[in-house]
Amino acid sequence: MASRSKAGAALAALREDLSGDVFAPADPGYDEARTVHNGMIDRRPAVIAQCVDEADVVRSVRFARDLDLHVAVRGGGHSVAGMALNDNGLVVDLRHLRAVTVDPAAEAVRLAGGATMSDLDRATQPYGLATTGGRASTTGVGGFVLGGGTGWLDRCCGLAVDNLLGVELVTADGDRIHANADENPDLFWALHGGGGNFGIATALTLKLYELPEFSLALVLYHPEQGPEAVRTFRELIKVGPVEAAGGVIHLTGPPEEFVPPHLVGTLLCAVLLTYAGAEDDLRKLAEPLLALPHEGEVVGTMPYVQLQRMFDDPPGLRNYWSAEYLTDAPDDFVDVFCARAGSMPVPSHTQHLLFPQGGAIADGPHEFPVPYRDAPWTVHPFAVWEDPAEDERCVQWVRDVRADVRPWSTGAVYLNFIGDEGTERVVAGLGAENTRRLADLKRRYDPDNVFRFNHNIKPT
Repeated sequence: MASRSKAGAALAALREDLSGDVFAPADPGYDEARTVHNGMIDRRPAVIAQCVDEADVVRSVRFARDLDLHVAVRGGGHSVAGMALNDNGLVVDLRHLRAVTVDPAAEAVRLAGGATMSDLDRATQPYGLATTGGRASTTGVGGFVLGGGTGWLDRCCGLAVDNLLGVELVTADGDRIHANADENPDLFWALHGGGGNFGIATALTLKLYELPEFSLALVLYHPEQGPEAVRTFRELIKVGPVEAAGGVIHLTGPPEEFVPPHLVGTLLCAVLLTYAGAEDDLRKLAEPLLALPHEGEVVGTMPYVQLQRMFDDPPGLRNYWSAEYLTDAPDDFVDVFCARAGSMPVPSHTQHLLFPQGGAIADGPHEFPVPYRDAPWTVHPFAVWEDPAEDERCVQWVRDVRADVRPWSTGAVYLNFIGDEGTERVVAGLGAENTRRLADLKRRYDPDNVFRFNHNIKPT
């Protein structure tokens, strides 16, 4: 560590040189600047640098290296493990880097490193274009894409990482480099799932797809009807087009118009069928779901950007999530999955999720470090609650879901869906051989493991 006098002089110089704001623990606004989405995270960085351009990012990294500080990178701040923060290190806060430039002729979009899903979707929608994004509008694009990226469009457009065309990166030495299929191709490969291990992404370029219409059916069932609803959705996805996606969501009935008043605050099983196309085609697909006895429904055209906001949770709630990827979803699995919903914390913001894969996910490039690509289904227990006294109960419920479905698990996992679950799970999220290759590249680009606040790949 640097001496106190050196650290003080370096901090004063950073405040002078940075175009954005700099916060230290004694500064007004520090506590607000260190708040992230997960209310369970309470960390105190030594310095928070709110960068406004790439030059600020370079200055911040060089400041950290000069003082031997570890670096965390904040985009959307949605990491359930709180990886956007550290204790006694530097946080490079990208939230002011949110410019989005759409090139409709090339069907591509360039996003600054702090852009969110909302920034992406609102910029592309006027052109009738979209790409695979996360399922919450406040999620940061950078961490989402570099970690793999699954969302409502992945069955027809592929994983977000499949649509990555280029990355502008600031390395651990404070150098600026560009990676694409032709320039630094080994690094470009590593950024397809390797997350923030190799530098700070100050800009990303993504492929876009035509999406002139988008529609959905959201059907609510009593939990007792859940197994039949899940099996119906499963069969629909098996024979349906890749434009059809969505998921099964056990949740607490929200106070919305489509929920009968007597079911608000109670456990419900919802099936969401999304369709990248016209409402008439969606209604034909949804007929088997609507034919089952149900308690509420919403069917029709909806702007994709509006769906992206539908499941937003307010920041500051307590979060614990995980996931298992499945070899299949047979009837005995469906029974186990639905039975576990009975112990779900209710009322709360918790969701018990089952997502389909297949389509463009399975057909996508297999050379990238995303070994969960071939799994047809994903179970995603997503616990969100308010009272700290419920911590143990909610965390245990997530672990119980994983234990229940492990007989059908492939062992692979999407790392953005989990918190800090240990080295073995990181390897499961990348693949063993991929992990060895990534560790070699980590030694080349970040031999001191400066960027360790992530699903970390240690240098060989």
